[in-house]
Amino acid sequence: MNFVAIDFETANNERNSACSLGLAVVRHSKIQDSFYSLIKPPTPISPDTQRIHGISNEDVANAPTFDQIWPHIKFFFQRDCLVAAHNAPFDLGVLKATANYYNIYFDPVLSIDTVTTSRKLYPEIRRHSLDAMTDYLNIQLPHHHRSIDDAIACAKILLIQEEHFGDYVLKGLVRG
Repeated sequence: MNFVAIDFETANNERNSACSLGLAVVRHSKIQDSFYSLIKPPTPISPDTQRIHGISNEDVANAPTFDQIWPHIKFFFQRDCLVAAHNAPFDLGVLKATANYYNIYFDPVLSIDTVTTSRKLYPEIRRHSLDAMTDYLNIQLPHHHRSIDDAIACAKILLIQEEHFGDYVLKGLVRG
């Protein structure tokens, strides 16, 4: 299976306020590469979100803006590329809103949500949050809400699901 797992952290409740991005690149069912960057958001980081992810306005003051990062990551978001995320509606919403803010267009991608796959494949579990799933599947999650760690954990969840249930089952949960 080939895909890229993504995770965004945001500055506040605005969808276009990405302040960090993590990518885990999976080729032939193995994590082959990763990418992490802080992002200077168009709006300040709120105290509430800073408490969640620990990223401050000072941390992102000299970070690149999303449009400066885009040339380095755009090839992962081409037509029919598979993008995985734990709570994909949120992360894909941040991607689209942030891209729109900078007048960046990209083709529709295929997506798979590991919250959805986890609910379907592990109905015996009460909670399907990222930390609950990493605990259940014995996956290391060094720093929850650090986008690179969350993206890698998402990739590992999907790879374990592929190993245990087969890619045929997962392909049935791909949206596009």
